[in-house]
Amino acid sequence: MSSSNDASFPPAQRPRQTRSARFGTFRSVAALILREMGSRYGRSPGGYVWAFLEPLGGIIIMTIGFSLIIRSPPIGTSFLLFYASGMLPFSLYMSLSNSVMQSFRFSRTLLKYPAVTWVDAVLARFLLNALTGLIVMICLLAGVLVVSDTRAVLDYVAILHAVWMTCLIGLAVGVLNCALSGMLPVWQQVWSILSRPLFLMSGIFFLIDAFPDKVQKFLWLNPVAHAISSMRAGFYPTYRGENVDLVYVAVFGLITLFFGIVLLVRYHREILNG
Repeated sequence: MSSSNDASFPPAQRPRQTRSARFGTFRSVAALILREMGSRYGRSPGGYVWAFLEPLGGIIIMTIGFSLIIRSPPIGTSFLLFYASGMLPFSLYMSLSNSVMQSFRFSRTLLKYPAVTWVDAVLARFLLNALTGLIVMICLLAGVLVVSDTRAVLDYVAILHAVWMTCLIGLAVGVLNCALSGMLPVWQQVWSILSRPLFLMSGIFFLIDAFPDKVQKFLWLNPVAHAISSMRAGFYPTYRGENVDLVYVAVFGLITLFFGIVLLVRYHREILNG
């Protein structure tokens, strides 16, 4: 009888232990988010205002510059909306991938405590930057619709597709680069050089669909281009985004995220102790 009671004891405790572990993860992630909010936005004059001003400044500069060169944007009548619908998803991707890549460097001292895991550090940076980027995107796009005569017809499904694709790609690339930059310190500089062409190849300034088929096939290999094209389809009813491939982006993101997680599970101790 005693052996039977002893055998049944651990399973009875498992739900309670699981709830305690989940609550501990939530507290760690929340603490890391508050810490980053204070260090990033609390110490600089203006704080969160800069999160809005940086992308807004880029959009305005592009709008003024290209309006002096060409008479009308590649689609629609508003330069502001065209460049905002391309620049904001790209900025969100860059913010997510770069912030997640530096998760270990930012939280290295806290990761020495057993209660804080590398998963907590990655989740905290991803959630904070994703929420911040989405709020900035919504506010700026809403402002563009108010101040300019765009006559846009919103397709919320296409917009949501653009958001989840951007978040998935940013998380996946960030996690993989977090592992690679920890294993190879020079990787961060190498990746900075390799990723610079994305600004021109993602379709921020143009429609990829307007290029010849051979050029399109190459440009559509970039998953960020699919997110930007889906965002544009969400604001321009005449642009359907027929070449947007949700399955390709999902497979790319999940495979990249898988390899990044595998590397971090295997080498996170070596990275933190290095």
